[in-house]
Amino acid sequence: MALLEVAKIARAHGLRGEVVVELLTNREERLSPGSMLVIQRARELPNASDQISSLEVVASRPFQKRWIVSFKGVDRREDAEALHGVVLLAESIMDENALFVHQLIGCQVIDQHQTLRGAVTSVQANPASDLLVIDGRFYIPVRFITKTNETHVYVDIPDGLFDE
Repeated sequence: MALLEVAKIARAHGLRGEVVVELLTNREERLSPGSMLVIQRARELPNASDQISSLEVVASRPFQKRWIVSFKGVDRREDAEALHGVVLLAESIMDENALFVHQLIGCQVIDQHQTLRGAVTSVQANPASDLLVIDGRFYIPVRFITKTNETHVYVDIPDGLFDE
């Protein structure tokens, strides 16, 4: 199973090894105590051994728009500073009612009239509703999705959305 980017370590916080983490997902349980997060690459961590490939969350709490997180074995500020900029990965969470970007990319979009509208090339964040980007030209709000499968996204769109 492919790993997904779920968080990025922004900086050290305090003297006891805590770090400020930017969560890249809305799944806050990624930072629950006991969660295992994989380091994207065992890059040069100056004060850490090369064997560090994952981190276990010991504790976390919200902090402004980020999180303060304690990891097992990261007990000093120097250890926390060595993790600055590290991207953390995790396996996808199975949730039958959720849509995940990595599952939508590449899918063919079919409207309510069974017209093929193109392929999803990306998903763009938008305050009102995230947008499916179709062939880099058209945008469909995610809320118009009626169902999905491994290869297709079915949408119910208002007339005129694809008029140029």
